[in-house]
Amino acid sequence: MQPIQYASSCKLPGNHNPLYTQRFGADPGMLVWDGRLYVYTTNDAVTYDAEGKPQENTYSNIRTINCISSADLVNWTDHGPIPVAGKDGAAVWASNSWAPCAAHKNIGGVDRFFLYFCNGGNGVSVLTADSPAGPWRDPLGHGLITRDVPNCANVLWLFDPAVFVDNDGTGYLFFGGGVPQGMQADPGTIRCVQLGEDMISLACEPKTVHAPYVFEDSGINRIGDTYYYTYCSNFTTGGNDMGITNGAIQYMTADHPMGPYTWRGEFFRNPEVFFGLGGNNHHSLITFKGEHYLAYHARTLETPLGITGNYRSPHLNKLIVNGDGTLGMITGDMQGVPQVEPFCPYGVIPAATMARQGGIEVTGHDESVQLCAKEGSWVQLEGVAFDKGAARFTIRAASEKGGSVILTADRQDAAPLCVAQVPAGEAADITVAMESLTGTHDLYLTFTGDVTADWWQIAAE
Repeated sequence: MQPIQYASSCKLPGNHNPLYTQRFGADPGMLVWDGRLYVYTTNDAVTYDAEGKPQENTYSNIRTINCISSADLVNWTDHGPIPVAGKDGAAVWASNSWAPCAAHKNIGGVDRFFLYFCNGGNGVSVLTADSPAGPWRDPLGHGLITRDVPNCANVLWLFDPAVFVDNDGTGYLFFGGGVPQGMQADPGTIRCVQLGEDMISLACEPKTVHAPYVFEDSGINRIGDTYYYTYCSNFTTGGNDMGITNGAIQYMTADHPMGPYTWRGEFFRNPEVFFGLGGNNHHSLITFKGEHYLAYHARTLETPLGITGNYRSPHLNKLIVNGDGTLGMITGDMQGVPQVEPFCPYGVIPAATMARQGGIEVTGHDESVQLCAKEGSWVQLEGVAFDKGAARFTIRAASEKGGSVILTADRQDAAPLCVAQVPAGEAADITVAMESLTGTHDLYLTFTGDVTADWWQIAAE
């Protein structure tokens, strides 16, 4: 066998940020369901000039939303880009799909999922599904929040939705942004509204939220009995006596989701402070398996790819909630968060599941997601617990000219646990015996030849 030339990775060993590197992804919104954290991001689409050089991100070509999920916050399953806007999307009438957020609600005994997004800067729309990964459908055929909605016509940027379902099942939506001339300290461009029981209608007229030096990027959460409204400050904060800095995440608190809210402080500076490249600062908060987390985007994938243009990637760090309910300052980093539980290899594992990768692409969506590998491509899974041992490896894969999948533990170049030969032809289930393995290990799948894979599974001894 010729030595394998392993594809390079944009993510260093031990780093858990950014969450994935096979695509860009901005404006992360989060949803917890059935023991997994789902993260939805704007699918930043790289645009190129006539000479093939990357151009500045104009956001005008974004019509899909990324969806990934994880049970351990380290190994992420890529559910593929969701087709949202345009002729191939669920909302064929929409032009763009920015800044997603998602919610779950049980309605009439049925679990329903809702994906809110903005069609550019002039409205908020909603899709529905029976699963957090889709498929998604358009229940309205038009926007949910438009400039025809009362108290919305004068919102400069009618976008950046944040959704929240309270303990009693009532849903709330926050949105808006922009800084009118001369109103930097109190732009007055954020709105909140109670949603109807169906989550796709409005129960009242949207109400103005007065957030100091607001720019965009609403968030709404409940921690204990306190409601937290969070947002990104604008870039004209100089001279204020509150300690608000440019493009930083602020928080306000209230006793009711509709307010009134009181400003409490700043807890996350602009990513430029931590990573050297700045821009807008978009975040969301979530509580998952007893811990609080902050998701945000940063331009950390641009540098290893050798491009610039305001293309963003999702990060995750712990949120500091003090005993008195105040939020502590968070430092953005590449290490991210620790693995919260071991990874179980015994179920059917979607092939597009990874902590790190090199040379991998992911195509499709819903039930058609595939991992696409070339010679030397690989994926790494961290902290895989072989509590029951290992006897057989099965993978559903295909290759036009034939290839293979090499399984190793702890190192890519370790002695193979097994090699699954993928014959030329259509997709097939390939099962091979593998070396016995116990304990917890990192697991590598390395590919030779061009291979597409749907899923894999390890059988216990």
